[in-house]
This record gives sequence, structure tokens and C-alpha cells, in this order.
Amino acid sequence: MAMFGKRVTLFRLLGFEVRVDLSWIVLAVLVTWTLAVGLFPYRYQGLEKTAYWWMGVIGAGGLFFSILFHEFCHSLVARKFGLPMRGITLFIFGGVAEMDDEPPSPKAEFFMAAAGPLSSMALGTLFFTLASPMRGSPTAIAVYGVLSYLSMINWLLAGFNLVPAFPLDGGRILRAALWHWKRDLRGATRISSRIGSGFGIFLMLVGALSILLGNIIGGLWQFMIGMFLRSAAESGYRQIVFRKALEGDTVERFMNKRPVTAPASISIRELVEEYIYRYHFKMFPVTEGDKLLGCVTTRKVKEIPREEWDRKIVSDQIDRCSSENTIALDMGALQALTLMSRTKNSRLMVVAGDRLVGIISLKDILGYLSLKMELGDE
Repeated sequence: MAMFGKRVTLFRLLGFEVRVDLSWIVLAVLVTWTLAVGLFPYRYQGLEKTAYWWMGVIGAGGLFFSILFHEFCHSLVARKFGLPMRGITLFIFGGVAEMDDEPPSPKAEFFMAAAGPLSSMALGTLFFTLASPMRGSPTAIAVYGVLSYLSMINWLLAGFNLVPAFPLDGGRILRAALWHWKRDLRGATRISSRIGSGFGIFLMLVGALSILLGNIIGGLWQFMIGMFLRSAAESGYRQIVFRKALEGDTVERFMNKRPVTAPASISIRELVEEYIYRYHFKMFPVTEGDKLLGCVTTRKVKEIPREEWDRKIVSDQIDRCSSENTIALDMGALQALTLMSRTKNSRLMVVAGDRLVGIISLKDILGYLSLKMELGDE
């Protein structure tokens, strides 16, 4: 699902890479401002303005930690069941533990999904326990306010995620139950994703009504969350259909065995005029004799000033072969599609040792999937 834009890696913890999408900055600023200007001054009157802002910053930081803890628990359980995890990304609608594959069994799906809400309930209880002794204390009102907020937000996070609407955790728990009962992952996903899509539409309608009644900011958030959930639910089902359609197919079936390659010795201007504008590809393998050197992409060319196109040659702009731009001949087509999604590369070089044996493109895979669905052969 293409939900992310520009992402920045923050750190690695327990083998997981934690990234933040730049949209998270919007959420962090909005939450801090809402807490410092709205919630805390309304609930705890009489404090200095600086205190409210510190409470807002710490409250937003606690929310950041709570979402991260929620997703880490998902990831740790997923790893226990052997699921490959790409990491955790925080974005404007919260966070997501990124998986490269579907859970191997209903049991794995259930425990992985349940880990998130249970972790949020545990955090909510912890913050409530820490806040309780400070209740009514005039000297600790700011600390009490932040801890109470974090307790409430974790219970709300658990409750919202338990709604049985895919891809929320409750929807995944429902899918696990249906999968166990029907012995059919695609059928279980179809039902739970339709509920998820319906829930998304419901939130959009509630948001639109809130906007009409004057609650513009709250209504916009509800509408946007509804749009996201509907899109995520539909995307989740499409992924299952794609996996089923590509099951058992290897890269060799889809690759072009006579790919256009660019010589290492030509100028960038020759590359643009004789290759990019002629064949309309964004990536060209670069070879020297029978040996594959790497590839050159339009992204690299774009960085070169036009006045230098005649002086610079392709060999100076090569991206060397790596796991990001190459795939083995015997790998599955589904693995190629996953790699393309992760790296944002629409073309991959198919290699055997240091030789180029073909090119596999996103366009060819999606064209095949489109035809299969059109013919009802899913």
C-alpha cells in the first residue's frame, strides 16, 4: 500500500528499523498545539502558559512512545512466528509495522493482531496507576494531567483498534477467526476488508456531518481517517488477490529476455536522446561486454546540470548492482512485486551471477494481473 512519502530513519531497536514519515511532523505539531492550547488549559486551569506548552510537548512525546510501543509489540510477535518485518513507520494517522508477507496461519494472525491492543491497555493501566497518587495534589497537577491524558489516549487507542474493521487490529482478529473457520484466507480477507471499507465510509459521513455542524478540525480528521481506512481495507484485499494470482510464478515468466542496455562509454546527452526519449524507460542496465556493471536511472540524470550532459558519461553515473535493483532468475514474481513496492523501482534487473539475463517491470506484472481479474481467473 502506497501510504508513505518521504521517510527518515530515526534509530534501530531490537533489530527493527524505526522510521518517521514527514507527515508525522504535522501530527506532532497539531497534537502539541491542541494539548497546550485546548485540552490542558480547559481541564487544569490556573497554570502558567509555559507549563501548558511543556505539558503539550511531553504529552505528544508520550503519544509518540505509546504508538511506537504498540507497533513494537506487533513486530515482536510477528517475528516470533517467523514473519519478515521491514520495520516500523510512524505517519500522520499513527504507525504501522511493515510486513513483507501475510501471516502463515490464523493463529499467527490472531496473536500478532491482539498484541497491539493488549499493549495499549497495559500502558493505559500503567499511566493510570502512576497518576492516581497525584490526584488532587496542587503541586503535581501538571504531572497528573499528562499521565491522565496518556492513560486515556492508550485506552482509546486500544478501543479504536479493536473495532472489527480490517486493517485495524480488530479486523485482523476477525479475519483470523474467519480464516480458521473457512480455511480460506482470501475469503476471510474479503469479508473483513468490506467491513473495514464500510467503517471507513461511516467515519467519512460522520466527519462530513461534524464539519456541517461547525466542528471543522475534528470533522476533517474523521473524514481523513475514514478515507485512509477505506483505502487501506481495499488495498489489503487487492494484495491477497495479487498473491493468489502470482502464486507459483517466477520472475522468468514475466521478464523481457532481450532488454535494452546502455553502453558505459556514451555521454549523458546521448543516453537521454537515444535511449530515454526513444524507449521511455526510467532505468537502463549498463553493460561492458557480457558483464553487468549496474544501471543508470532518470533520477541520477535529473541531478546533472544540462550544460554538463556532453562532458559526463554514463559510467560516472552508474548505480552498482544491489539487492535494491536486482533479482535472481528463480525468485518468485511476488517477491519482485514486493521489492518494487519497497524500493519504488518500477524495473528490476534479472541476474545470474554477474550477467544480465532480463528485465522485469511493474507494468508487465500489473498487466498480467489486470487480465486475470478481467477474466475472473483469480
